[in-house]
Amino acid sequence: MFNSLSDRLNDTFDRLRGKGKLTEADITSAMRDIRMALLEADVNFKVVKDFVAKTRERCMTAEVLESLTPAQNVVKIVLDELVELLGSTESKLVLSSRIPNVIMLVGLQGSGKTTAAVKLAYLLKKQGRSPLLAACDVYRPAAADQLATLGGEIGVPVFRGDGEHPVEIAQGAIREAVDKLRDVVIVDTAGRLQIDEQMMQEAVDIKRAVKPDQVLMVVDAMTGQDIVNVVSTFAERTDFDGVIISKLDGDARGGGALSVRAVTGKPIKFVSMGEKPESLEVFSPDRMAKRILGMGDVVGIIEKAQEAATAEQMESAERMLREGLTMDDMLEQMRAVRKMGGMKGILGMLPGGQRALNQMGGNLDETILDKNEAMIQSMTREERLNPKCINGQRRARIARGSGTTPTDVNNLMKQWGEMNKMMGKMRAMTQQMQGGKKGKKGKKGKKMRVPGMAGMPNMGNLMGGGGNPFGGMGAGGSDMDMLRAMEQQMKGRKF
Repeated sequence: MFNSLSDRLNDTFDRLRGKGKLTEADITSAMRDIRMALLEADVNFKVVKDFVAKTRERCMTAEVLESLTPAQNVVKIVLDELVELLGSTESKLVLSSRIPNVIMLVGLQGSGKTTAAVKLAYLLKKQGRSPLLAACDVYRPAAADQLATLGGEIGVPVFRGDGEHPVEIAQGAIREAVDKLRDVVIVDTAGRLQIDEQMMQEAVDIKRAVKPDQVLMVVDAMTGQDIVNVVSTFAERTDFDGVIISKLDGDARGGGALSVRAVTGKPIKFVSMGEKPESLEVFSPDRMAKRILGMGDVVGIIEKAQEAATAEQMESAERMLREGLTMDDMLEQMRAVRKMGGMKGILGMLPGGQRALNQMGGNLDETILDKNEAMIQSMTREERLNPKCINGQRRARIARGSGTTPTDVNNLMKQWGEMNKMMGKMRAMTQQMQGGKKGKKGKKGKKMRVPGMAGMPNMGNLMGGGGNPFGGMGAGGSDMDMLRAMEQQMKGRKF
């Protein structure tokens, strides 16, 4: 999503960077390109008009035109205005002190309400809540069965109330939650292929009956320009509190999603980036704007690494930083990559990574992870712990055992060597950033503090390419502050 928009905007910025000094004509031309890029991405024309007008006004100041780095100032202004368009600050889900809290989901049929309900339940369960799902869609065939199946996969019960009216099902779910000590009820309402009075009235009746703490509208990111009419009507009738944008991992233009907040004034609370239960993310305007402008989402990578980390991995990271990388460590890192969304997902969150992916046609061959895992599993325990002992004969045997070639094994060994070099650089950087020096304690092998864990490997080496400045990083205590500071420094870099 947003790939085409991101490419168009970056091309515009590249043309500006090629000029030493900007004139009013340069700014006017750039604003014209930005306007066309947004319109072609299906952003509402009124939203585009206001966005371009505000951006142009700020860019025309003497402070920008006469600065030494005018192009960078323009990029910063576009980023600020895009963040403002998306909502300025993160809008969290606010729940009351009553038991149970009620969250009601509304939206058109096919927008992803049922899967969004399950993903939200999974997110709340991870936060220590005890949710209950209410199947109030009695019209779509097997809607309740789908909710029950998905709820069973994540361990969340579903109240069906088969044969009852949707209002009665919602009320029954609240009674069930009180009886079973469930502190959150998520009401999955019915949708239609298009807005009609019956659907709207039913949503209003359910809201009046259960008095939800939060009403969230689920919006399909692939809807296009019609999204404005849909959200406006729902805002008028149901007065929803926020938006969940689904299918943001699709390949549609997605600009309609950028119009939601500007048109309704309602904040975007969550975005869904996949089909799995864990794919629902809290929406951050700043981070989304950076990803659209090709600046990456370093903090997002850190958070994914933090979620994937275990205490054992943290200890393993400290050992790797002191003693170097074994093949077992490399295997664990490859498995961690899969947990974090695969190489394509992580690379897309690095500064300039999405653009690189687009230049490759949006495809990234991740079968190399499977091949590397097969080769490592074909090694003996001694070879895994001490890869330096792997000579020509051993490489031939490993290739035969894994169904690969000796050249593949040689490439794996080369990647292992590069990753060990990266560990050495990480060790030096850690000491430098913490003001540490090699002293007697270091020689005795005392534990060092590590800025991360084994969950965030060197992406470049796992893909058989060069290094990556974020390799080996993750999250841990005050080290998170250090990494956030590094992310702040990225703002001054040119992409």
